[in-house]
Amino acid sequence: MNIEYTVQIWKEGGQFVAHAMPLDLTSSGRTPEEARKALDEAVTLFLETAGEMGTLDDVLLESGYELEQGNWISPVWVGVEMHSIAVGAEAWRR
Repeated sequence: MNIEYTVQIWKEGGQFVAHAMPLDLTSSGRTPEEARKALDEAVTLFLETAGEMGTLDDVLLESGYELEQGNWISPVWVGVEMHSIAVGAEAWRR
């Protein structure tokens, strides 16, 4: 069974972080490629463990996947956007 997911990668300090959407798993590495590879391993282990525990269907449904004719279909991403918002100084004092 193939399960597709979208990967976002960003730099955090000296590491690159890779995030699997919609599964909401992350991993990191010294390079973007290392982060991707570590994420693929994490996703594989996560899904295999969920399968062994009998919770894979529930995990995928909760992550937004849909089962169509025996195949799990990932949500269709319309966009990944960066937004910013100004926050007043009083919010930082709390």
